[in-house]
Amino acid sequence: MAWMMDTYSMTQGKTVPGIVTGKPLIVGGSAGRREATGRGIVYALYQAARHLQPLRGQRVIVQGFGNVGSVAARLLWREGCVIVGVSDVKGGILNPHGIDIRQLEAHVAETGSVVGFPGTEPVSNAELLEQPCDILLPAATGSQIHADNADRIKATIVVEGANGPTTPEADVILRDRGVTVIPDILANAGGVIVSYFEWVQGLQYYFWRESEITTRLQEIMTRAFNRVWALGAKEGTDLRTAALMEGVRRVAEGYRVRGLYP
Repeated sequence: MAWMMDTYSMTQGKTVPGIVTGKPLIVGGSAGRREATGRGIVYALYQAARHLQPLRGQRVIVQGFGNVGSVAARLLWREGCVIVGVSDVKGGILNPHGIDIRQLEAHVAETGSVVGFPGTEPVSNAELLEQPCDILLPAATGSQIHADNADRIKATIVVEGANGPTTPEADVILRDRGVTVIPDILANAGGVIVSYFEWVQGLQYYFWRESEITTRLQEIMTRAFNRVWALGAKEGTDLRTAALMEGVRRVAEGYRVRGLYP
């Protein structure tokens, strides 16, 4: 874990809790850090829904049921989405009528996997990605959507919870088919944002309530998504390109105003 990587740098004659992030609460970690990435994904989908389709009733498939996928699945389920498929490293499950995420979490706590959850059909991770749904959330590992399966993805929205789950070749195929891809650099930024919050709290030696953290996280994710969406619409680009353009623009503007040297 990040907090274990550099113990020495936290002890400069005194504890310096801002030097690393991802720490346990008792040694200066931040409330809401574990759930942050999954929450950020859902906050991004809130904004996408304003432009595309309401979330309630949408069929969702989640590949990966770890910290990211399980949190996002639970929040989307509470929003009224129908979670039709879920997988983890041991395999996947499918029920086109919907999966009760609260009961699934209890099953995972007892057995260690989503596999074997009553009322579902077994399916492989690869097969799960190609099942009918409205929103596909790859939240496991990279390169899961590639040139060989991108044309069989049935979702209209792909929101990237993992890092690099879509290859560049697949990205082109999905774009040409009209699939909206919310890229990882935007969709899964919630974890990094709350790591920043942890750093700020460590510098201040003042720690926020979880409600404050989630409110601030939602504000930042909302602003970021809307900036990227507006730029994509203005320039006629997909969201991945727009996110890159926005990042380069902000860095360039910072250099222009401040100069190259501190």
